This record gives sequence, C-alpha cells and structure tokens, in this order.
Amino acid sequence: MTHTTVLIIDDEVKLTQSLTFTLKQAGFECLRAHNGSDGCKLALKEKPGVILLDMRMPGKNGIEVLDWLNEQVPEIPVLMMSAFDDTKDAVLAIKMGAVDYLSKPFDVDELIHLIQETSKRKQLETEIQYLRDRYTNDTTFIGNSPLIRELRDQIDRLANSQINTLLVSGETGVGKAVVAKQLHLKGSGDDTPFVEVNCATLSEHQIEAELFGAEKGSLPGVVSRLRGLVEIAHGGTLFLDEISEMPLAVQAKLLTFLETRSYRPVGLPREHRSDVRVIAATNKCLEQAVEDQTFRQDLFFRLNVMPIEIPPLRDRDKDIGLLANYFANRFAKEAATRPISISKAAQSYLATYPWPGNVRELKNLIERLTILQPGQTVGPEQLPAEIVTVEPTRPLSIEESMDGVERTMIQDALLKSGGKKGIAAERLGISRHALKRKLQRLGLP
Repeated sequence: MTHTTVLIIDDEVKLTQSLTFTLKQAGFECLRAHNGSDGCKLALKEKPGVILLDMRMPGKNGIEVLDWLNEQVPEIPVLMMSAFDDTKDAVLAIKMGAVDYLSKPFDVDELIHLIQETSKRKQLETEIQYLRDRYTNDTTFIGNSPLIRELRDQIDRLANSQINTLLVSGETGVGKAVVAKQLHLKGSGDDTPFVEVNCATLSEHQIEAELFGAEKGSLPGVVSRLRGLVEIAHGGTLFLDEISEMPLAVQAKLLTFLETRSYRPVGLPREHRSDVRVIAATNKCLEQAVEDQTFRQDLFFRLNVMPIEIPPLRDRDKDIGLLANYFANRFAKEAATRPISISKAAQSYLATYPWPGNVRELKNLIERLTILQPGQTVGPEQLPAEIVTVEPTRPLSIEESMDGVERTMIQDALLKSGGKKGIAAERLGISRHALKRKLQRLGLP
C-alpha cells in the first residue's frame, strides 16, 4: 500500500469522482480540483506526490497550469491526460517537463502502475538529492586556527599532485572522511567517482571480493559477477577507512595493486587494471601495528609516503565556536527552523571540554540541541552533564551568573504553574509583561 497523495485536476466531475474511488481502492490519497485555478491553489497548499492534469479545461488550460506548476512547485511530477489524440499537445507537454501523456480513455491498471512508478522515481530523486546535499555539506573543513590553515594548505598542494596514494591519520571523529573528500573534489572533481569502504566492517573474504571483485560462484553468496570497488572507482578516488583493520592476506593484495595498479578478481585468472587514487585512513598508530605484526611494514611504507595528520578538536579550541555556529545553521536549514544560539556561558564550557569524540561529537550535540531547543538560546543548563562538569576557561561575568539564576527561577516557576505564564509571574512577584520581556531576553519559549 502506498500513501502517495494524487491531485486530480479535471473539469469532468464524474471522471474525477470515478478516479478518486479507484485510486483510493489502490491505496492512494486523493484531492480533486475542477478547474486550473483551484488546482494550482491545492498544489501549492497540499504539495501532493503526483498531479494528474487534464489538457483541455475552461479558463486556465492544462498547458498554462503546467507552466505555473513548473514555476511554483517544480518538484511535483505531473501526468498529463486528454480525450483528444493530439500529438502536438503531447510533445509540448513532455518538453515542458510532464512525466507522461495519457489519452482518454486509459487503462486504469496502467494508470495505477504509472503513478506508482512516478512516485517511486520522485522518492528516489529526493533521497539522492538529500544524500548529495549531505555529501556537499560534509566536505567543508571549518576553522581558522593555525593548525587548520596548515592542513588546508597541505590538502591544496597534494590534491593536484601526482601522488596517488595517501595516508590520513587522526583520532576518531576528527574528519578523516572530510579530508578525503576535499582531496577528491580538489583533485578529481565532483564528476568522478568517490568510493568509500570501511575495512573494519567486512571479513577477509568479503573485503577481498568488495575491493577486487569476484566471479560468479567463486564465493558463497556471489550469484553473479561482482564488480570490485577498484573497478568502480576507476578515474576517481577509493577511500579505505580504518585501514588498520584490513586482514593481512588482503593487505598483501592491496600492496600489489598500489605498486602495479593491477588486480585479479576472485575466481578469475586474468589481471585487470584501474587508474584510481587510494586514500587510506586510520585512527590507530600504524607503527605500533607493524611492531605487533598486525600490519605489513611494506604496506605501511607505501602508504606513508605523504602522511596527513588531522589535529584533534581540543588542540584548536578557538575553532569550536565557528564549528558550533556552522552546524547550528546547517541543521536549522535542514529542519526548516531558526538556528539555535549559544550563550557566552555555554561557549566557555564548550571551549574547555576535551571533546574525546572530536568534531563528530560536537556535530551530534548541535544536532540534538537543534531538535530539542529550536531557535532558542542554549545556556549551560541545556548542555550534557559531562560538559558542564568541566570548569570553564574563564569565570562567568556577573551578568552571565545573574542570567543563569534568573533562567533557573523562571523555568522552575513555569514548571510549577503548568506552563501558565500569568501564574508563573505571580509566583515570581513580577507582572506578566515583565515576565514576557525576560523570556524574550533569555531566549526561553
């Protein structure tokens, strides 16, 4: 069953009634409009999943409505329909962006199938756009500290160099994938593949097949030829995250590939070639892994030709405020709300906290606060206990301390009065208007 809403715009009342009954039986929600103007208003207000639009109607005809829809709600797919077999109209409608053109009378089963496929396509496009936006958002390295400026310079130099094997290291959450994506975009461009795999999530046989491909039947579960990631990433970038977790046997095959750019899919005798930049990342000390004999020394030397070390967030505390504001604006945009603001007192705690989870931990915190406190001012009392138990880098000013006390008293009064501001004002011994002004100043709802 589908929950797609279909808007039918047609001046034939009986037809719209019949279609509504049929489509509801198939699991769709339906809206009806019997002229172009009403149809436009409903489309703008309700944002249906699919629009069925009649070509010829009195007043605003189908082409005029389609033109308006393209301007106002271009994301909604439109299926044109007409009782007149006019090829010229059909061609014009398709050129203007209509998904398809149906001649009346049409087969109901075909119509239902077409609406379902159109709805699925729209959902897939929405998901792709969402992922593309998330990918684009995750390629910016925010910060003005000397360490980050130096890192940016290093990325710029290496991105356009001839070095095709790089090692990125740093603690968990510092942004190793962000650096890999920047190297890719600056060096190869966004029209070439960027392929990422986490070496810690796959077994020895799985990772070999994933990387180099496998012939049908060569491994359990491989029922058709499996293209390897080195083949898929040809001309672009292959990002190997958590390289320290790669099994030793696969490390040997990776070393061969890095040296020769040749590889052999599992179950095939013939060698293949791939031109791809390999970026490996680790949050562990590979020198120690070499000593522990869990990582090949020759592979380490091959990867470590041009190492990139990302500093932890605690070493660039002046970037914390910039990052917090960046994430606040980003998540507010995604949630279609106003961004949170962070009080000076809260900023002091953020600057002091050691951030064991680095940028990822800060990002998750701001996302959580955006959900819980949309558009509000975040004070120390809204921060997690592990952050506020660390003493801030500077003492709070008298004004900040008084604001904190006042905020706590107001919140307590509102809680005890069940959210009724008049009663809360009486408890506090102030007027309702005075309470309103204080709520606005403190960023409380």
